[in-house]
Amino acid sequence: MSVRISRLHWQALLNELDDAQRQRHLVTYRALIERLALPSPAMQTLTAALEHIAALDARAERPLRSALVISQGASRLPRTGFFECVSRLGRFVGASDGVAAASWHASEVARVFEFTYPEEL
Repeated sequence: MSVRISRLHWQALLNELDDAQRQRHLVTYRALIERLALPSPAMQTLTAALEHIAALDARAERPLRSALVISQGASRLPRTGFFECVSRLGRFVGASDGVAAASWHASEVARVFEFTYPEEL
């Protein structure tokens, strides 16, 4: 199944990630879906967009902004699919639910907070 995001939703997502970075805080998948008012299938659309952003950041050798998006559960980590994506991108090796994942994620979030991203066109 192919999932597409509108230009308006795409720009709003980039703005939300920029705000989260600037304010140095994490945002949940649910909060993003609600703020962006993504249509169904909202989670699949958000996931595809975040994976695309991760690929763009990886290609440009930047910290992965998608690391700022987490589950609202007790782990406070991104969903398993995030770790699968970053593994495919060559950024993370290990189990998606262990100490290595938590440590890598914390490090990546710190890198995102410290990085200056170029203005999007």
